[in-house]
Amino acid sequence: MPDTDAVLARWQADEVAVRARLAAPGVAAPELITGLSGMQFFEAIFAGRLPSPAIGRTLDFLPIAIESGRAVFQGRPKLEHYNPLGTVHGGWIATLLDSCVGCAVHSALPAGKAYTTAELKVNFVRPVTTRVALLRAEGRVIHGGSRMATADGRLIGPDGKLYAHASTTCFIFDAS
Repeated sequence: MPDTDAVLARWQADEVAVRARLAAPGVAAPELITGLSGMQFFEAIFAGRLPSPAIGRTLDFLPIAIESGRAVFQGRPKLEHYNPLGTVHGGWIATLLDSCVGCAVHSALPAGKAYTTAELKVNFVRPVTTRVALLRAEGRVIHGGSRMATADGRLIGPDGKLYAHASTTCFIFDAS
């Protein structure tokens, strides 16, 4: 069993370091991303040369690490994310997982290619509440083809508990 306090402290430090490098949220101008591979795109985001994802501000999550075929996002469950039953809405969890699995696929794409989610399946293993200070979603590519790619993701707490897991199929197409 991991030392929950130590993991939480490390995750919080990672978040502070990433936030310090990110530019304001927004949408990248097409002329700034044309010709970039998936990894070059994410390197530009982490270097603050491209805007960070605007949805991250809305739902309080951000990318923590991205390498070819792997993406890690971190989110902070808040009362604003609750459903009427007193737990974090499944849509927040699904969005966090969709981000990590989709970006895992995107990170492996060459320049001139783009993707969109064709299918997302989420399995909710346990409820999420604000008692969990931070959650991490890690996505990994399983198959990267020329037209379709698949990836899996896991949402865990600092105590190592699994809260949800997902799989995606992404449609790969020529960027225009």
